[in-house]
Amino acid sequence: MTTTTHPKLPLRFPTEPDCRSKDVMNNPILKGFNPDPSIIRVGEDYYIATSTFEWYPGVQIHHSKDLVNWRLVSRPLNREALLDMRGNPDSCGVWAPCLSYSDGLFYLVYTDVKRFNGSFKDAHNYITTCDTIDGEWSDPTYINSSGFDPSLFHDDDGRKWFMNMVWDHRSGKNPFGGILLQEYDPVEKKLVGPITNIFRGTEAGLTEAAHIYRRNGYYYLLTAEGGTGYEHRMTFARSEKIEGPYEVDPQGYFLTSVDNPDLVLQRSGHGDFVETPQGEIFAVHLSARPLPGLKRSPMGRETAIQRAVWSDDGWLRLAHGNNQPRATVDAPDLPPHPWPEDPARDDFDSAELPMHYQWLRSPYPKNFYSLDDRPGHLRLFGKQSIGNEFEQALIARRQQAFCYTATTRVEFEPQTFQQLAGITCYYNGQKFHYLYISHDDEHGKHLGIMSHSEGEVTSVQFPLGNYGSGDEKVVPVPTGTPIYLRAQVAFEKLDFLWSTDGENWQKVGETLDYSIVSDEAGRGEGASFTGAFVGMACQDISGANCPADFDFFEYLEQ
Repeated sequence: MTTTTHPKLPLRFPTEPDCRSKDVMNNPILKGFNPDPSIIRVGEDYYIATSTFEWYPGVQIHHSKDLVNWRLVSRPLNREALLDMRGNPDSCGVWAPCLSYSDGLFYLVYTDVKRFNGSFKDAHNYITTCDTIDGEWSDPTYINSSGFDPSLFHDDDGRKWFMNMVWDHRSGKNPFGGILLQEYDPVEKKLVGPITNIFRGTEAGLTEAAHIYRRNGYYYLLTAEGGTGYEHRMTFARSEKIEGPYEVDPQGYFLTSVDNPDLVLQRSGHGDFVETPQGEIFAVHLSARPLPGLKRSPMGRETAIQRAVWSDDGWLRLAHGNNQPRATVDAPDLPPHPWPEDPARDDFDSAELPMHYQWLRSPYPKNFYSLDDRPGHLRLFGKQSIGNEFEQALIARRQQAFCYTATTRVEFEPQTFQQLAGITCYYNGQKFHYLYISHDDEHGKHLGIMSHSEGEVTSVQFPLGNYGSGDEKVVPVPTGTPIYLRAQVAFEKLDFLWSTDGENWQKVGETLDYSIVSDEAGRGEGASFTGAFVGMACQDISGANCPADFDFFEYLEQ
C-alpha cells in the first residue's frame, strides 16, 4: 500500500485579515450555510434564526451573550406536525424564518416551499410558539400561501402584523409583487382585516425579506433586494403609518457588496438588526465568501455582523461611513462570553446525534439510522439513491472552513452493485462527490467514486489509478474488516483517501473539482440556496436495507 502524506494546507482564506483580537468580531459570525438571519435580544441573551431549506430538522437558532461567540441551541421544526419535506425539490423547504419575542413567548414564522421550477412556488406560511428557545414548540398555525419570507411585527399598542412578499406567477408580471401586510389575531390565530401592499421595492427589484421596526414616530421597513447573488442588497424605507406610503432612504441602499469584487464578504444582503442594553446597534446579514479567483461559494451564504448608527436625519446607516460590509468589526461593550468548543470527533456513544448533524427532508430519521442497534456506532440502513427527494440515508454536517479533513471508519459488507456506503461531500442531489464501498460479480468488494455536476449524467469516475492488473479500473478492498475513508478539501480541490489502519493512507483516483459543490455551480446562485455538507451515506437500491456501521466521524479544519 502506498503511504500518502498530507500536504500542508493554507491556514486562512488569502484575502481575509488575520485579526484575532478580543476587541473585534471576525466575519462571518456563523460560518457555513447559515443564511437569512433574524436576530432578537431577550434580556441579556441574543438569538439568531437562519434558514435550513431541505435539511432536517428545520431552522437553526444560535445563542450568544456577547454577539461575538455563538452556539447552536435549537432546531425547532423537529417533528412531522411542524415540518415534513418529503418530496420537496432541492433548495425548497424552509425559507427565511423570522424569530421574535412578545408576551413571554418566542414566535417563529416560517415558510415551507414545495416547488421551485416553473411559474409557481406553493409557499405555505406558519407560526409556532414556545416559552423557551430550546423547548418543544407548538403545533403550527397555518397562516397563508401568498408568498414567502414571512415576518411578524409586534406593535407598541399590542397589535400584531404579519408580512410576506407576494409571489405573482402570471406571465409578463413581476413575480416579486411587493410586501403584503395584514393584521394577525393571536387569540383567533388567523389573519384579519384588509390586505395592503405596502412596498413594491426599488429599481433593484426582487423585493423580499421584510422586517418592520418602530422608532421616533416612524415605522421603518427593511427589505432585501436584487436577488440573493452578487447583486444582493438591503433597503430601508419609512412611514408614519404602518400601511404606508413608505419613502426610501435618500442615500440609497443600507448594505451591499455590489461592484466591489475585492470585498471578502460578497453577495451581502437580507438581514435584521438588534440593539444592546448600552444602545449599540448591530445589523446581521447574509454574505458569501467565494473561493479565491472563482465566483463559487461552497459554504453558501453565511451570517455576518456590522455596526450601525442612527443618522441625524433619522436613518439607520453602517457606522463606518459607507454601505459596504467589513470583514472585521469592533466588538460591542459587553462582557466576553465564550462557549466550550464542540469536539472535532464524534464517537456516537450517546443516545442522540450531536446537534451539528442533519439529514434530508424526512421527519422520521429513525427509519434510516440507529445509535442503539450497535452501541458506539452510527448505523445507516441502506435506502434510496443519493439525491433522492423522499428518503435517503445521509447524515452530514456543514463545511465551515475553506480547508478541512473529514475521516470516518465504516464496516460494510455489500453483496451487490446496488448497495453502497461511504463518505460524501454533498451540496444537493445534482452536485456532490461520493467515495463509496460497493460490490460486483467481477471485482468483489471495491471502492469507487461517484460525482455529479448539474447538466451531467451521474457517473463512476474511472480510472482511479494504477491499481490491480490488466484492465481493472477499481480499487479492491478486503472483506470482513473496517475501512477508513477520508475527504481532504483545500479550497477548490478535493482528494479522497482510504486506509485499513488509519495510519497509512492511499489516494483514490484523481484530485476532483470541489468547486462544483457550491451555490454558483450548475444552475447558479439563483437556484441554489444551501451550502456544502460532508458526511456519511448508505444506499440499497435493491430494497434490502443493507446496513453500514460508522464507528466515528471526525471533522478537522485546517
